[in-house]
Parts: sequence; structure tokens; C-alpha cells
Amino acid sequence: MEAKPETLRIVPADWLHPLPLKELFGSDPARPLEVDVGSGKGRFLLARALAHPEVDFLGVDRMLRRIRKVDRKAIRAGLLNIRLLRVEAYYATAYFMPSDAISTYYIFFPDPWPKKRHHQHRLFNPLFVDALHRTLRVGGLVHFATDHLPYFDGVKEIMDADVRFESVEPFVPTEEERTDFELYYVERTPIGRASWRRR
Repeated sequence: MEAKPETLRIVPADWLHPLPLKELFGSDPARPLEVDVGSGKGRFLLARALAHPEVDFLGVDRMLRRIRKVDRKAIRAGLLNIRLLRVEAYYATAYFMPSDAISTYYIFFPDPWPKKRHHQHRLFNPLFVDALHRTLRVGGLVHFATDHLPYFDGVKEIMDADVRFESVEPFVPTEEERTDFELYYVERTPIGRASWRRR
């Protein structure tokens, strides 16, 4: 029986260049690599990794306590197809993801920064979309969900206007994969969902 690792966390030695993710997973380079951006308490990430052992999953979150909690749960569950990275979402995507490497991004319920004066802090902007395009494989997917419908409309406008992407059927998680945030809000407010494929 394979010994359980002490941690699934990635601590970059170099903060300026892409990570050798396939080496860090120690898996077949042909395996799909999917990224959960803002993985929070890890409900989606853990359920998805359990259901798809043939896929490598990277969970990204800026909160250390969240990363530690997901790390412990993943190790207890034997989910060795997970790695975790504590860093801000844009930085992770723009600097740490290798080019043409990611099969799928899941971006669920990012901070909508609802006040107009704070909109510049929103994750989806031209630089972030450029990073998504650079790092996705051709045919790779971006799945997005939010309970803040004005933000949903704004993200859809950005992505639908970008000729490098095409809109596809929105991804809908299974009941087990719904995030804690979604479980809290799903009965209170509509959820906007959209997905795009890199052309």
C-alpha cells in the first residue's frame, strides 16, 4: 500500500515562472489537469477528484486555513490526484500555470466586489482572460458560476465578446459537488452559470 504523504501542498521555490505541475503530481503527462480557482472549503474539489481519479486537480485559494483544511481531508480520503496552492487567483493563473497545460478551469462564486468603486478588483478582466487563454489547451474549458447576477452579466459580456473563446453548455455540478457557498445561497437567489471553450 502506498504511504500517505504528509501534505499535498505546493510551495513554489520560484515565484516568477510557471510551475512544473506534471512533475509535482508525478503522473502521466497525458492526464488532464483541472484547476479549481478559489477552492474555499474544498467541497467541490474533493468530490470532483473522488469521482474522477483519472484527472489531476489543482486547488487554488489565498486563505491558509482553507488550504490546510482541504489538505487534511484529501489526505485522509486518499485523494492523491489533488495538489493545493496557496496564492491569489490571478497570480496563480498568470504566473504559475504553464502554457497550453490546463484542461479545465472551475471559477465558482468569486468575490463580485459589488460596489462600483471596487470593480477594478474583480477577477475577470482583460489580463485574466489573456492568462486563461494562454494556459488552456485548445478545446479547454472555463466554467463560471455566481449568485451575483450583475457580475454574471459582466463576465458573460467579456467572455462572449472574446473571439478566442466560444460559449458552450453551462457546467452544472452534481449534488455532491455543490460548493458550501452554493448550498447556502441556492435557495435564496438564482445562480448564473456559463461555460466557454478555448478555440
